Amino acid sequence: MDGGLEIRGGIGGITCQLEELVGGAEKLDALAEELVDVEAELQRIQNGLGPYQFSQTPAWTEAVSTMTRSRTGVQVVRTELQAIGSQVLASKRYYENAEAWAGIARGLGGGLTSTETMMRQAGDLGLGFVPNREVTELVAGPLAMAALLAVSRERFFIALGVDLAAGRHIAAAVPLLTGVLGRSTRNLQPRPVTVDQKESLPIEFDGSPAALLERARIIGQRGEGYVEVIEVDNAGQKAYVVVIPGTQAGGDLGGANPFDEAGITEGLGHRSVEVNAAVLEALRAAGAEKGAPVVAVGYSQGGIHAMNLAADELFLNDYDVKYVLTAGSPVGGIVPAAGVSSLHLEHRQDWVPGTDGTPNPDARQRVTVTLTGPVTTPGGGEFGIGPGHRLSNYTGGARLVAESDDPSLVASTAVLAGVLGAGGTATATRFALARTPAETASAPGPRLQPTQRPLPQKPEADRQVTSGKMQG
Repeated sequence: MDGGLEIRGGIGGITCQLEELVGGAEKLDALAEELVDVEAELQRIQNGLGPYQFSQTPAWTEAVSTMTRSRTGVQVVRTELQAIGSQVLASKRYYENAEAWAGIARGLGGGLTSTETMMRQAGDLGLGFVPNREVTELVAGPLAMAALLAVSRERFFIALGVDLAAGRHIAAAVPLLTGVLGRSTRNLQPRPVTVDQKESLPIEFDGSPAALLERARIIGQRGEGYVEVIEVDNAGQKAYVVVIPGTQAGGDLGGANPFDEAGITEGLGHRSVEVNAAVLEALRAAGAEKGAPVVAVGYSQGGIHAMNLAADELFLNDYDVKYVLTAGSPVGGIVPAAGVSSLHLEHRQDWVPGTDGTPNPDARQRVTVTLTGPVTTPGGGEFGIGPGHRLSNYTGGARLVAESDDPSLVASTAVLAGVLGAGGTATATRFALARTPAETASAPGPRLQPTQRPLPQKPEADRQVTSGKMQG
């Protein structure tokens, strides 16, 4: 805990601490191996004293005695080091087993029926009549597995086996379930996405987590289906930020807008295959060279797509995803490529991050921050899907993250700053993405439309464009 922030993972997380235990045990073993060599050398020297046994009896006796005591002392130290190393590794196994059993017990209902969980939920219901993240996460898993069993027994056992092998609780079947449901409805099937380049304009940009989420607000208000690519100059090296909005409801389900409710199915059930391809085209059109560093940012559904970019081999063949920032997104089941750092913001009252039924992993390069401060719907504002899911809350939480001196957060934000630099004037290019109609879904992947010549723009002071509907 750090004030109103509950922090999981990173260099201060349990997994990292267990890795440190392993590293310590390996160093102890290495020292013990060195002492084995010392023992062998002492024995060699002692053996070399043999020819002097009769010519220098007093000196020989003292020398042999000294060498024997030395070798025995080294052997005692080596044995102690090896014993300590074994105990350290054993303690790691005990910790891992305890974590695994606690997770399984929690997932099978122990967490849902605990007094502490119910008291927190009761308090949160007074702030907004929706389940909180914790309860949603605990309920979603068993429900998903039950539905998967009803759809296909074979897929149920596959999901259960995958989950148990991964050491997570059975709620990790949600992505498989959404995949089944996605294939059963034509409008929910992924379809190629066209990419239409729109305006390009200079912006003032500081590269902080709060500034990144503010860009998510701006591109979400630009219109339906828009993404933004920001080109940043970091000490002469170009870096790029991809900003993806949240769910834009209100249109035809599975229609032209790739970020409607059907986009959630593509993200969780199909790894954002078409959105990823469209983002790849947008980066190329924005002038990003192959191998350029990329930061992916997403709010709600957008966070699912952002994380999927970091796990997509085809995308990673062209660009180097360094960092992912998500807010209010269910991304616990998405595993990014090695070397990708990520920061996930969740709110205790926000049920959306819990809909995948599995907590975000505790890993060295993956930090999850749960905002615990109570929030309510502003006077005159719409309740929407609950006050905890409001993007403005997450932007405020991102400022708290930047101000925190927690080791995990300091390390995570340092990685982000290393990619984007200190900020300044950057170039933002907007792209309109659109799904191809269902009747032409067999057409090839994303196509870049002829670039429209942008009107002259002055530096943006974060103008608000009110077209489009946002629901997060």
